[in-house]
Amino acid sequence: MALLPQTDGWLPKWQLFVAAMAVFNSVQNYATLRLTRQLYSSGSHNVTALQARTFAIWTLTSAAIRFYAAYYISDKRVYDLAMFSYLFAFAHFASEILIFRSAKINSPVLSPVLVSTISLVWMFSQYDYYVKY
Repeated sequence: MALLPQTDGWLPKWQLFVAAMAVFNSVQNYATLRLTRQLYSSGSHNVTALQARTFAIWTLTSAAIRFYAAYYISDKRVYDLAMFSYLFAFAHFASEILIFRSAKINSPVLSPVLVSTISLVWMFSQYDYYVKY
């Protein structure tokens, strides 16, 4: 299918999938606070409409980077930005769990932690395969 990334391997398709899920997450942050409050379950009283919209834009920015990574995965700058987007997501959720304690380890928070961890490890291990200097 021509709409899918044409680069070999599954990593570009993974980037596209994660980007699409991020768009969904952004939309839901504008529509309701319910899922975001589940994510920040220990600090759900801090989840306001403003915070959810800010989180939506942050997530949408990450989605744009990952969409570009899906189609331009051999570009070092795009690849590096995508890796940073996963690193920032991991750092955010890890700090909310371990430092700020607004999130606890449950199904809603495990999803972004696992996606960011798997993506970082996968991208790091495949760097030389995809990045063309």
